[in-house]
Amino acid sequence: MHKHLQRDFVGYGQNPPHAAWPNEARVAVNFVLNYEEGSEYAIDDGDGRSEKALTEVLAPRVPEGARDLAAESMYEYGSRAGVWRVARQFTERGLPLTVFGCALAFERNPAVAALVRDSGWDVCGHGQRWVEHYLMEPEAERAAIRAAVASMTATVGRPLGWYCRYAASINTRKILMEEGGFLYDSDSYADDLPYWVDVDGVPQLVVPYTMVTNDAKILANAVSSGEEFFSMLRDAFDVLRNEGRTHPKMMSVGIHPRILGQPARIAGLARFLDHVTAASDAWICGRADIARHWRERFPPGG
Repeated sequence: MHKHLQRDFVGYGQNPPHAAWPNEARVAVNFVLNYEEGSEYAIDDGDGRSEKALTEVLAPRVPEGARDLAAESMYEYGSRAGVWRVARQFTERGLPLTVFGCALAFERNPAVAALVRDSGWDVCGHGQRWVEHYLMEPEAERAAIRAAVASMTATVGRPLGWYCRYAASINTRKILMEEGGFLYDSDSYADDLPYWVDVDGVPQLVVPYTMVTNDAKILANAVSSGEEFFSMLRDAFDVLRNEGRTHPKMMSVGIHPRILGQPARIAGLARFLDHVTAASDAWICGRADIARHWRERFPPGG
């Protein structure tokens, strides 16, 4: 047995705790808007390259080191048009939303920052910029997290959670604990329920995220349309709702304004929102709501 592994392959097992969501809901549903536009890699920001990830083109066509004006404009679409189309789906229905936001993205679009702030959506830090924390040295990561918190506090409100681009570094949770003020982090894909981890003897709450019910699947060609995305979301929700008769779980839905904010895809989100709101036993909530509920019902060591 390799006891040195800092991993948990068991989790809650066959008998997870009964989540006891408000109003006896069978499933807690959290929608996440990933707002990254303006914080991605760019020549103008001194990165030496243009962003390649999560654009409409699978294979980059512009040589490394040159500005990819097409990719830049695809990101700009998200902040100019897509974010407003997505936002309307929630504001018109009066539904909560969690925003995984990059600090520089909010700085560069004060109107979107005002939308997030005025809508009362809860915010989760997604970095000072949309860059990989697992490539950072500890002091650089510490400075980036501190700068992101200060910037977001000024533009949209103090972030209550944290989620890195794709994966945390081995130092991220320790740095978050040092910074303080976080209810949770979402740097895990390991479960359908929140859980506690030990960070140098201090408990930290993890509210897992997802790469499955996430519109990134569209650009990965795992689903090809808004209708297929709706079908995948509906199936996930229906399975969790059925399981929730005895073991309530949570469901995350990942949204990017440059992806799902396209007219050809947004109808899939609208259909799913109507499907969920028609269910009387679903709790549509912010991520901070889930964290607060879990902290109260299932404190560490409780």
